[in-house]
Parts: sequence; C-alpha cells; structure tokens
Amino acid sequence: MSNLLRFTALCLALALSACASLEPARSPASRLTILVSIDGFRADYLDRGDTPVMSGLAADGARAAMRPSFPSLTFPNHYTLITGRRPDSNGIVNNVMEDPDMPGVRFSMSNAEAVNDGRWWDEAPPFWVTAEQQGKRAGAMFWPGSQAEIDRVRPSRWSVFDQAMPSTQRVDTLLSWLDDPKGPELNFATLYFDIVDTEGHHYGPGSPQVRGAATEVDQAIGRLVEGLKARGRFETTNIVIVADHGMAPVPVSQRWPLDDVLDLSRVKLVTAGAVVGLNPKPGEEAYVEAALLKKPLPHLTCWRKGEIPARFHYGRNPRVPAIVCLSETGWYVTTRAAMQKPGKWDQMDGGQHGFDPADPAMRAVFVAHGPSIRPGVVLPVFDNVDVYSLLARLTGVKPEPNDGSLRVVGAALR
Repeated sequence: MSNLLRFTALCLALALSACASLEPARSPASRLTILVSIDGFRADYLDRGDTPVMSGLAADGARAAMRPSFPSLTFPNHYTLITGRRPDSNGIVNNVMEDPDMPGVRFSMSNAEAVNDGRWWDEAPPFWVTAEQQGKRAGAMFWPGSQAEIDRVRPSRWSVFDQAMPSTQRVDTLLSWLDDPKGPELNFATLYFDIVDTEGHHYGPGSPQVRGAATEVDQAIGRLVEGLKARGRFETTNIVIVADHGMAPVPVSQRWPLDDVLDLSRVKLVTAGAVVGLNPKPGEEAYVEAALLKKPLPHLTCWRKGEIPARFHYGRNPRVPAIVCLSETGWYVTTRAAMQKPGKWDQMDGGQHGFDPADPAMRAVFVAHGPSIRPGVVLPVFDNVDVYSLLARLTGVKPEPNDGSLRVVGAALR
C-alpha cells in the first residue's frame, strides 16, 4: 500500500472513531424506561384532540389499543401490566378480595394496612423487584403494589400514594430523582395519574370533565418530556404510556340491587359492581346456586368459579370467590343499602369499568416512544400481559415466567 493510501485510511479511521465517540450510549443498560399509567384512559380518548403531547409521541412512535385482563379493574390490571401475569396468576384478583390463609382480613384499595402488606402481592414479582434483583435500579412514582416490600425488595425510590398530589408534582418528583447526585441512577421508573378515571366514574366517559382531565394529564406528560430534554435525557429515554382499562357509561337507571334476586343475609358478599363475587354461607350453597345459576338474571351472568369461561383465564386462585358474576356492559350491581346512602355516587349518572375485556369500551391506551421504538407504528389490539415483555426488552432485564409475549408488540421495536 502506498504512503498516500495508508495516510488516507488512517484519517478515515480516526474520523470514524471521533464520530463514534460523539454517539450517545446505545446499550439498554444506559437508557431509562418510564412506564406511565393513566388510570381509566380509554383507547379512543387519544383521538379526541385533547392530548397533543401524547398524540405527538404516538405519531413519532407506536400506538395501539390494549385488551385488559379479567376483571377489568384497577388493581388487578396494574399488577398484570407490571408482572406480565393475569390476575388469576398474580394474586390480585379484584380491587376487593379475601384470602382463606388470612381470615378476617379484607383487602381493598382504601385499606392501607392491607395494601402495604407484601403477602397480598407476593404471588408474582413486579418488574421493579426483578430489575433490582438483577442490579438495575427502579423508581415507582405511585403504582399499585409499590408501597409493599415484595420478596424482601423495594424499588430504590418510591412514594406513598397520595391522591391529592397534583399531576405536575408527580412529574417533578420523578425528575428530582433523576437529578439527585446521591441517589442511584435509575434504569426504570413508573408514573401514575388517576384523575381521568376519577372523572370518568363521576361524570361518564363522554363528559367535558373527562376531556379536561385528559388535557391535564397530557400537559403533565409534556412537562415530563420537557424536563427530560432539559436534562439531555429525552433522546435516550423510552416512554411507555398505558392504561389499566377503559370506561363505559352507566346511568342511574341501569344500577340495580342484588337484593332483588338474592337474600344477602345468606351469603358473604365480597364485591359488587360490574363484577360480583360472593361466597354462600355454610349450608346455603343450594339456595344461592338456585337463585343465581338456575335461572336467567337481569343483565347478569353468574358462574361457579371453576366454570368461568376459559377466555377469561380466571377462577383457579383461592382468592376468587365461589360464585362470580359479570354484568352486561353499562349495567351495575349494587345493594339497597348502598343506593340509600346520602351522597353515594351510585345515585349519579356516571361511568364504570370491570366489564368484559373483549368490549371495545374496556380497551386501554398504549403509546410507546423512544430510541428503541420504531416511528409511525400502529399495532393491532393486543393483551396487556404483553407490556411486561416489552419492558424486559427495553431495559435488558431477564423476565420472570409470565403470560405475555413479543409476538404483537415486538413489531414496535427497532
């Protein structure tokens, strides 16, 4: 080789080396993945024109509608999203539940002692536990289960849930974790907003209040994006936006008391609503089955727990009551006592979820954006258990056994 050729080759090699040194790190370990949940954000809310930030992220990334898992309720589906396992497998089978191994204890969203008790959550490890066990650091800015110590592990950063905390403060708290020079560098974080779900319950999915709540959350996500840009982190951060379920309108005229068909003194009613769960008291099994299983019911279908249709993947967990009933979409089961309570929201036209996950009204939003996501991708409807597999791929975490796959959502990856 002539001296001129050698000199040219050396210059080219040095130039390429310099360019490479200017490139941001591309390994999954150098990136941050933020999982954002907007409780009750129905998939078609994204097309109403109220959320320009989310729409922009979707246009430059991937979007889809997700089927929730049964029952399409908040705690079961948040834990499904973060474990990749359906409620019957992850143990969070309802927002309200009882466990034969914990007699006298009733789990509910408002029972702080139960919510903070890791025994309710340890049937499946959440993603932040798996990440921490593999040497990656996680933060949870609210998420069902994140307050509890699970498998003797907590996320490196976490906050006690405070519904009154404004959306902007939630974002600022997460950004402050990224700024803290004494704190661990996070590889994964969650962020949670509940206002869209709250307004949906009170006023219904088509209400101006829901649209206003969606706009507020969109502005908070815009604050997150701008905060990441200001820190030079946006280009290396994958943002995955999900919801736990959709929302259906439920007028007062379609709320009816279970007392109309069943003597409630003869059962232990665990939960009512779109999904009803109850256990007959000893000796009352024949009466309860005759009342609920042997004849048609108004807008309600009931099953023994072992006979729930297979497509719901539900009924094997000991926490599932002996009888489970599902309401027709738009109908809601309550009790006479609940309907007579002053100020009870059961007396208002509003919205509900918990209905058949196959109903389009229950579909949840999905948006993904970042260096690992292909732009302009519109995925077909997929089951929300698949989000876990996506998180594992984005972060380089080896996933635990789960019910999801990358068969559909993997098409969003670069």
